[in-house]
Amino acid sequence: MKFRVVLASFVVFLSVRPAATGEAAPKGDVLLATMQQELQRANSALSQADPKPYFVSYSAFDEEQVAMVAAHGALVTSLSLHRRTGTVSVRIGSGALDNTHGTHRSSGLSSEALPLGDDAAAIARTFWRLTDREYRHASESYLNAKTGKAVRAQEEDDSPDFSPVPVSRHLDDAGRLLTADQHAWEDRLRRLSGRLRSHPDIYTSIAMLAVESGKEYFVSTEGSEVVSPRRVVRLFFEAGTRAEDGMELIRAESFQARSLDRLPDETTLAAAIDRMGADLEKLRAAPLAEPFDGPALLSGRAAAVFFHEVLGHRLEGQRQRGDQEGQTFTKKVHQQVLPKFLSVVDDPTLRELAGTELSGWYEYDEEGVAAARVPVGQNGILQDFLMSRLPIRNFAHSNGHGRSDETHLPVGRQGNLIVSSTQTASDTELRQKLVDEIKRQGKPYGLYFEDIQGGFTLTARALPQTFQVLPVLVWKVYTDGRPDELVRGVDVVGTPLAALEHILVTGNTLAVFNGVCSAESGRVPVSAVSPAMLFSEIEVQRRSKSNTRPPILPPPGFETRKKGAQ
Repeated sequence: MKFRVVLASFVVFLSVRPAATGEAAPKGDVLLATMQQELQRANSALSQADPKPYFVSYSAFDEEQVAMVAAHGALVTSLSLHRRTGTVSVRIGSGALDNTHGTHRSSGLSSEALPLGDDAAAIARTFWRLTDREYRHASESYLNAKTGKAVRAQEEDDSPDFSPVPVSRHLDDAGRLLTADQHAWEDRLRRLSGRLRSHPDIYTSIAMLAVESGKEYFVSTEGSEVVSPRRVVRLFFEAGTRAEDGMELIRAESFQARSLDRLPDETTLAAAIDRMGADLEKLRAAPLAEPFDGPALLSGRAAAVFFHEVLGHRLEGQRQRGDQEGQTFTKKVHQQVLPKFLSVVDDPTLRELAGTELSGWYEYDEEGVAAARVPVGQNGILQDFLMSRLPIRNFAHSNGHGRSDETHLPVGRQGNLIVSSTQTASDTELRQKLVDEIKRQGKPYGLYFEDIQGGFTLTARALPQTFQVLPVLVWKVYTDGRPDELVRGVDVVGTPLAALEHILVTGNTLAVFNGVCSAESGRVPVSAVSPAMLFSEIEVQRRSKSNTRPPILPPPGFETRKKGAQ
């Protein structure tokens, strides 16, 4: 599982349609009407087949997009795109055992591009072809799943393969995003990306605007019909350099909003880019960090990614079953797994927090189940898991966390993971507590993790149950009055059960990390929210690096620059 600040896609639509919400089917929605009709026709025909499906669903992802990318003060991409993807899911057997059992999960879904426009016959033919292909695949997998079940040893968790859910009906025909002034935004990206040209040691820099506008469709033979809007604006900046020893250094900033007018103004964006440039210059000159084990303070953003990797992934439902999963927390329900002053919820129904929009917001998951707030840990006690329609022992039903991209079968995934605390301190107090802990342990210094770019974790049983968090701004904190020292090339590593035991106290302000998470059901937008956290012990290791040296030639306009000049 990987979690990074990245753009999932470049998307925008440059027109307006009136918004209308409610339970009546959107008038004139040919795509929805065709999906409903073809699903009914397919279900009727396949009910006579042997073996016959017990569940079929159709999904469609309809997006109209524009991407604008600028680099070094010039526009390099400005394009518009309309794409549709259709998916068909077929389940053969019964909820107790079907074609998706165990290692056969991929047999549950097939996808391909859908025709654009309102040609109902062309849309129907595509779903017809997809359904036939998916049925054949599911039939073969069902036979293999039954055989495997009969000849293999008893499974640790013999829960069913599919859980029942209430029928959902949510037909939201909310309109597209407001018209964007494409030329004005192209000019703005040129100006913003050009601010780093004055830094000769910054070799790569891009500014990207992406706005997604479209709808997700879901219909099933159970009777569910869901249409939800997909609308988001993302602005992303990234710059990179290379230290003299070959280490690649990257800084990124991202901004998300539900409409263009909610993005920060150009002055604020320019200041963010200038900070990126200054940070990279300092990082390039910073010394390499050494492996270390001792007191550390994580900023709110750093702690948010830490919890996404260390705790969040291990609370996803499907990781509690299967002989190949590590099942770190499977048997710890109603036991203490966190300090008593910490609570954790995953709440995809929350669209923003303290004025910051959250990437992990959604109304319905990819299985047509309404999103729900799930308290996974209360006062340090594990309460629940993040469930799709794949049941696990003692957790038989979905709680609206079946998530995926358009080409994968949904599984339990995080949405907005939010950590709260009842044992807090101000920023000044946290700093002093860090210094006190360094002195108490007799360490030469402690570490402060200011910012972070992402992380990943391992949950498979055959692999070490470890995590790795990738910071970009790390400071040595001394106790003798010396100023903090910036260092580079360090990653936070550890194992989850041990790492969570070392949290001493938190800050009193929540920080948001928006990103995109990659896992077995594809890439999905997520958010992690946390206060700053003081740890009595954090382990770090040196980051791997290449031996590639910085460019031999000076950049244009800096031919007279002396070697080694800063």
